[in-house]
Amino acid sequence: MHPNQQLKGPLMPPHPGVAEVARWFDRANSILVAISMSAMILTAIVLTYSVVSRYFFHVATDWQDEASVFMLVGATFFCAAYVQSYRGHIGIETLESILPPSINAVRRLLVDVLSFLFCAFFSWKSWTLVHEAFVEGQTTTSTYAPPLWIPYAMMAFGMTLLACQIFVQLIARISTPQVAR
Repeated sequence: MHPNQQLKGPLMPPHPGVAEVARWFDRANSILVAISMSAMILTAIVLTYSVVSRYFFHVATDWQDEASVFMLVGATFFCAAYVQSYRGHIGIETLESILPPSINAVRRLLVDVLSFLFCAFFSWKSWTLVHEAFVEGQTTTSTYAPPLWIPYAMMAFGMTLLACQIFVQLIARISTPQVAR
């Protein structure tokens, strides 16, 4: 996306069936963004508490690093589909400006297909990590030792939502050529 462009809302496909699914994703993404914003604020509070308690009271806080990392992982992966709904992920603007429109349409379609395949594979592998961590009772190596299935589940859920978001946009692009512009 060009830096001077304003985000006005998620890109909605004109096809009624696909548009309804896109609206569902928009509502789910909005809820996840609110959760992620809360997690970011809570992470800042936890890290501030950690610094203050260590510096002034010389109290060890062995839980705060992992709790903060877990919340940041969740916020990152939960917001990925939201960003994709605005087509806010990194794009190659230079190529778009020098290629003819017909080649750009094919390039965008190819990028969407490859992005979907990558995210679907990443999602599948993430769910296998969740299963392994849960079944084997894997924990982190710290003294706090929270279970690893928690961040893996947030990663898997976020990547699954991202793959689904890309798939809906891909279907919209294929079913309505106007969306390809």
